[in-house]
Amino acid sequence: MNINFHVFIDNLVSTIEAKDLYTAGHSTRVADLAFIIAEHMNYNKEFCEKIHIAGHLHDIGKIGIPDGILLKSGKLTKSEFEVIKDHPLIGFEILKNNPSLKDVPLIIKHHHEKFDGTGYPDQLKSDDIPIGSRIIAVADSFDAMVTRRTYKSAITFESAIEELLTESHKQFDKNIVDNFLDVIKDREKLSNIKNIFSLS
Repeated sequence: MNINFHVFIDNLVSTIEAKDLYTAGHSTRVADLAFIIAEHMNYNKEFCEKIHIAGHLHDIGKIGIPDGILLKSGKLTKSEFEVIKDHPLIGFEILKNNPSLKDVPLIIKHHHEKFDGTGYPDQLKSDDIPIGSRIIAVADSFDAMVTRRTYKSAITFESAIEELLTESHKQFDKNIVDNFLDVIKDREKLSNIKNIFSLS
């Protein structure tokens, strides 16, 4: 992958940061964690790099969400949440015509699908959800749980793991959750993850 392509990715991430500072930090953490999970699952270097890029860009569609909703400090109303749910589709539309990104737009489009078919935008179920999207979903949700937002407190590392286990086969692919649990049993990899999230 050439330098110009990485400059392109950096510019897109900067676009996210200009819209919402939290989203930029979140996207970097999701990218790093998703890469670790994919690597642990023995995917090849090209796939792991693709997952890392998708993690950085998974929320790029939020640049199309009105600031009043995206940056709201309180809980979203039902209608506001329906607007937020458009961001995977917006991200897909932004990126779909870039041949260098290959499968990344589809990974982004489906990162809010749920394993039981109750997610969005297409209510895909089980293996119909791209594997990259399923990996991003675990990384995305873990980060959302262990980091503080203006409208919610962070929960502990251990509580977030319990939530992943509870939602296995419902929100998440159990195989990916199990692989994540294997990762955190590895002292060196666990240290890398805690560094990503600035956990002691």
